[in-house]
Order: sequence, then structure tokens, then C-alpha cells
Amino acid sequence: MGRHSSARDAADPPYPPDLPDDAPPLALDAATLREQRGSSLVGAVVQRADLGGARLPGLRLVDARLDGCNLANVDARGASLVRCELVGCRLTGGAWAESRLTDVLVKDCRVDLAAFTSATLERVTFDGCRLAQADLQDADCRSVRFLGCDLSECDLTDARFRRCELHGCELRGLHSIEHLRGVAMAWGDLLELAPALAGALGIRLLDADLDAQ
Repeated sequence: MGRHSSARDAADPPYPPDLPDDAPPLALDAATLREQRGSSLVGAVVQRADLGGARLPGLRLVDARLDGCNLANVDARGASLVRCELVGCRLTGGAWAESRLTDVLVKDCRVDLAAFTSATLERVTFDGCRLAQADLQDADCRSVRFLGCDLSECDLTDARFRRCELHGCELRGLHSIEHLRGVAMAWGDLLELAPALAGALGIRLLDADLDAQ
């Protein structure tokens, strides 16, 4: 019974992009994406594009793979990403507020200081990413996995997690740690969080010398 229940509660991995194996890389810059493509990219592979600091509200990516791209400080509020892979990209300081990410893999990326405020993330995996000081306030996370990520000092205020998992992550200094309710995590991660969880729950640690009384 327990095994079946655990399987049902496990986070679902993202579906991969629907791309041909021989899809050629697309040359892309911010101006081309805005003016010629209407901030929409469907069925494309993009390598080492520099979109840093671009204003791309409502950005739409479907069945796309981005390799080694610079999206630092991008304003992509209200973006929609469906069946996408971002590998080795820089998303530092990006604004992804009120965005919707569905079936997205973010692997070996810098996502520190990025804001996902009020975003919806479904079947999203962050693998080996740096998310230090990222903003997940009011984020709705469903089947989201954090694998070997640095989540130190992330803000989880009012975030909601359903069928989500943490494995081997750096969790130092999390804000609003009580909002991790419902997250599955490895024993080592739970031990690392124990002091912070105790503080959030108002649990006091007894002095060791009390054991001798």
C-alpha cells in the first residue's frame, strides 16, 4: 500500500520538446525575436543566443531547446513555456512573474536572483541549477523537482507545492520555510532543514545537561 501511494504522489518528469533529431540551430537575437517572431518561438533549437536584458513580456516558447543562451535580466513577465529545455543557460535576475511553465527542464543553469512571483510551474525540473535568492513568492508548483540545486535564501512566501521533490539541495537560509509543506525530500535534506523547521514551528531545543537530571 505504501509503495503504491508513494508512486502516485511522486512528481512527474517533464515531457521533452517535440523536435526532430536533426533540427538545425536557429540564429536569434532579441530584436529578431520581438520584431520578426512576435516574441514567440515554436519548434526550434537555439544555441548561445544573447538575449540579456531584453524586454520580452508575454514571451512564448513551445517545443524549444536553448543551449548556452544568455537570458540574464530578461523581462519575461507573463511568459508561456511549453515542452522546453534550457541547458547551460544564464537566467540570473530574470523577471518571470505570472508566467506559466509546463513540461520544462532547466539543467545546469544559473537562475539566481530570478523572480517567479505568482508563476505556475507544472512538471518542471531544475537539475544542477543555482537558484540562490530566487523569488518563488506565491508560486503554484505542481510536480516540480529540484535535483542537486542551490536554493539558499530563496523566498517561498505563500508558495504552494503539490507532488514536488527536493534531492540533494543547498537549503541554507530559506525564507518562509513553513511553505515547504507537502514537499518530499531526502533524509539528508530534511536533517539540514531541521533547525530552521524547529524555529518556524516554535520548537525549543532542550539543554543537553537536562538528560542527566
